[in-house]
Amino acid sequence: MRLAVFQHINVEHPGIFREFLAADGIEWTAFELDEGEPVPDVSAFDALWVMGGPMDVWEVDEHPWLTDEVSAIKRAVLERRMPYFGFCLGHQLLALALGSKVGPAARPEVGMMEVVATGEGKGSALFRGLPDPQLCLQWHSAEVKSVPDGAKCLATSEDCAIQALDYQGYAFGVQYHVEITGKTVAEWGAVPAYATALEQVLGRAGLREFESACETALPACNALARQLYDNFMNIAAERTR
Repeated sequence: MRLAVFQHINVEHPGIFREFLAADGIEWTAFELDEGEPVPDVSAFDALWVMGGPMDVWEVDEHPWLTDEVSAIKRAVLERRMPYFGFCLGHQLLALALGSKVGPAARPEVGMMEVVATGEGKGSALFRGLPDPQLCLQWHSAEVKSVPDGAKCLATSEDCAIQALDYQGYAFGVQYHVEITGKTVAEWGAVPAYATALEQVLGRAGLREFESACETALPACNALARQLYDNFMNIAAERTR
């Protein structure tokens, strides 16, 4: 399988998934769009992952490549029906490409939190074998406002109704993060936009408390990431045979 990965800042990469990909011998190519790498022709790949980032989907004046990225996601998902997995910003970009709206969250989520599967999520192949609720890392101030036509909401939380999306059983997005490593909170906490969001939600002492909570939760998150990865790869393999 040839996997394309769209990245929007160098510290938001596939994280723990990199170990799984290496063990499985999966070839993957990262495209750092924020550093000026052009959006590639996705037809050269079998699946597409889109990671998170500190920018918002509507900030096209500051990040004009977002327009090309949304177009590429539309081609991948709607035309080529390519297996897709989006995380945080990648989840929001999928919703936007499918015609939904993304806007500021009523209440930003930052910290180690739980998301709960919806009725449709409980029967989803993506969530097979996962605990419910799922413990995950949240760090976002924007949210998907409505479920796109043809899609299902798989998970929710008290402050964010649409935590996970399934489009036609092959394109998925999760608002949260399970790809985290022991370095994630420290690395993301050094990003100005993330540091501001964290301080607004958790206060000035929040980063250290967040790091401690992440360290405690890391084994459970890594196990969840492994199952989520296996589920997605099984879905993708079925489509690419």
